[in-house]
Amino acid sequence: MKYTTRQSAILLLSDGTIFHGKSIGISGTTFGEVCFNTGMTGYQEIFTDPSYFGQIMVATNAHIGNYGVNDKEVESDGIKISGLVCKNFSFNYSREDASQSLEDYFIKENLICISDVDTRALVSYIRDNGAMNAVICTDGTSVEELKGALANVPDMKGLELASKVSTKEPYFYGDENATYKVSALDLGIKTNILRNLAKRDCYIKVFPFDSSYEDMASFSPNGYFLSNGPGDPEPLSGAIQVAKDILANNKPLFGICLGHQVIGLANGISTYKMFNGHRGINHPVKNLMSGKGEITSQNHGFAVNKEELEQNPNFEITHVHLNDGTVAGMKMVNKNCFSVQYHPEASPGPHDSSYLFDQFITNIKD
Repeated sequence: MKYTTRQSAILLLSDGTIFHGKSIGISGTTFGEVCFNTGMTGYQEIFTDPSYFGQIMVATNAHIGNYGVNDKEVESDGIKISGLVCKNFSFNYSREDASQSLEDYFIKENLICISDVDTRALVSYIRDNGAMNAVICTDGTSVEELKGALANVPDMKGLELASKVSTKEPYFYGDENATYKVSALDLGIKTNILRNLAKRDCYIKVFPFDSSYEDMASFSPNGYFLSNGPGDPEPLSGAIQVAKDILANNKPLFGICLGHQVIGLANGISTYKMFNGHRGINHPVKNLMSGKGEITSQNHGFAVNKEELEQNPNFEITHVHLNDGTVAGMKMVNKNCFSVQYHPEASPGPHDSSYLFDQFITNIKD
């Protein structure tokens, strides 16, 4: 393997802090909210998760790219992160069933990446100062020019992004002869959610984010699903109204992540932007119904207001995050509705949370 010289690159945070590194793949600049994921594996699933749209991902694992890319392990139709920051980038890969290198995948998807960054220092800085907008520059643009451009990037608070990743037209997933039919609102849905529903004898029709309840009801579904997705849930007035209509018609409803937040907003419970958010595959959650712990995959920067939820007589908190006590799951006591603030379809090693899909089917049966 011959030695090649790589272009110097920088990561500039909105507060003026600069981290230096080397360019990987294509040259240019990219903007987004900088955040970090603590997962030791699963980078391909992270990069293609629509919930990460508009975010620059910092990988805390020291090595990225060492097992290449497999076409069957994507969560959407392509890379959704705005850019990647990592410590050591592996140009070679060793997994037999990999279809290509991560570098070739980045070039194909036009993703800008910076490596050789002191990611431990960067993550420590984000932990102390919170998530903020940033820019990766690999083409030598001056810092002053970058600062001016970065100042015009909108904050994630108040930003509607579901429309950027949702399907444009309805589509079907699964076996049309399945026992159950589910209407899913695509706010940034992950493919593995659809796989889990189809595996449980569901035929799913996936609707664009701006669909109405009448649109979704035209499929005559047995149940409704509100998906995960990026951005702030508060601007999603259409999705909030859909949730209200589903509940008003007493239909079974299941929400994950952004869908969980939308259900809260539909019932007058506010959401807020977290200081850092939860992003990783080892987040501990306690199921208050069973008393059992779950190791979960999480990816969210907003959360449901716990105090307001506790005061709402129509809701019961079902799961809590054991690190900070935030709401990780809830159910309505007067409706056939429940939701979680994590990803039961991700199964990061353990399958602790896959029962939630079974619970949805049970709710449909009942």
